[in-house]
Amino acid sequence: MSSVGWEQEGALFPPHQPAAGSAPVAEPPPATTSPRPAPLLLQGQDYYYRSPSTCLDFQERVHEMGLVDDDGDPVPCVLVLARAADMEMNELSLALAERGIRMARIDADRCLNLALTVYTDAPLIELDQRLLRPMLVWRRHFDLTAVPVDPRTINGSYSVDQWRSVANWLSGRTDWEHVNPTRATCHLDRLTQLADAQAFGLRVPRTAVTTQPGRTRPGGGQCIVKTAGHHLLEPRPGALHGLFPRPLDTSRAGDVPESAPVIVQQYVSAEGELRVFVVGEKLIAYRVDKLDPAQLWVDPDAVTVTRAEIPDALAQRLRALARHWKVQVAAFDLLVTGSEHVFLEVNVSCDWRWFEHRAGSPDVSEAVHEWVATRFAELRTARSGR
Repeated sequence: MSSVGWEQEGALFPPHQPAAGSAPVAEPPPATTSPRPAPLLLQGQDYYYRSPSTCLDFQERVHEMGLVDDDGDPVPCVLVLARAADMEMNELSLALAERGIRMARIDADRCLNLALTVYTDAPLIELDQRLLRPMLVWRRHFDLTAVPVDPRTINGSYSVDQWRSVANWLSGRTDWEHVNPTRATCHLDRLTQLADAQAFGLRVPRTAVTTQPGRTRPGGGQCIVKTAGHHLLEPRPGALHGLFPRPLDTSRAGDVPESAPVIVQQYVSAEGELRVFVVGEKLIAYRVDKLDPAQLWVDPDAVTVTRAEIPDALAQRLRALARHWKVQVAAFDLLVTGSEHVFLEVNVSCDWRWFEHRAGSPDVSEAVHEWVATRFAELRTARSGR
């Protein structure tokens, strides 16, 4: 079989062949072990989403149709690293076009045939034969699992590794500004978030990290099991499976260790939840009422979302945390327990359109569009004044 054939089969090299005249080596018998039960967070989860790779970006389509003339000079722009289905960025593209601001994007699920040159000695890129000067770079949902290759093949592994390195570099360059800079947020995992939130005076649930959730009871009562990583798994490009919080069922947990650590957290009885979006210094809050931790994804029509106000003391702590983490656009999730609020997590790659739609309030979109446009104008003025 040719090397291409082996690559398509998922093997990097053909099987080892013994030297001529040597005795064949007997293969050891396969181990007879009982099958490991499915991880807790994969049991009973039926959320599945197919992420389309069709471009809906207004500015990209306008430029593809040749409706915009470029004079050859570098065009100041906002550069977004995302994926095609990122509707928040599609809306931002339209809003920036209305303000006369160029937005360009590199999508993880459309990057394989991209005509891209990034200059290392100047803050310039050439994208689809257009010379651009990024002023503000925003990395959102640019997940390497979305690159449409099989990472088990040599070609697929190569593509993913190259894009990982270049995307990380683009997201960390210091000669342009960033929204939620990755140097500050790439290590902002859920456990770090909890420690920081507690240090800033917020209450957090008792929490443990374990491969044996059936033996762990932070707080001594009911518990919730959560993923320590992403809420969505993408084992194949474009195919997303949910990993959402669920009550810990000890009858399912058993004594067999999980294949990877999970978060087990004290169950806190609450009247509802708050999702608080921070946009610059502005806070926009939505109250979320649901019956189950995963209901937001598995039964969204049963979830009630309304605009809400937050106490001044809480607002001060959230702004202080956002400044500490150097995030400009993010979403805090908190439980409402009487007059107290319990911090759960902050989501840096936050989506807001669904909450706006349910509440009938476009406040976050308007704030994001205005913040990006204002920051772009500040950066462009600063550059032109040099």
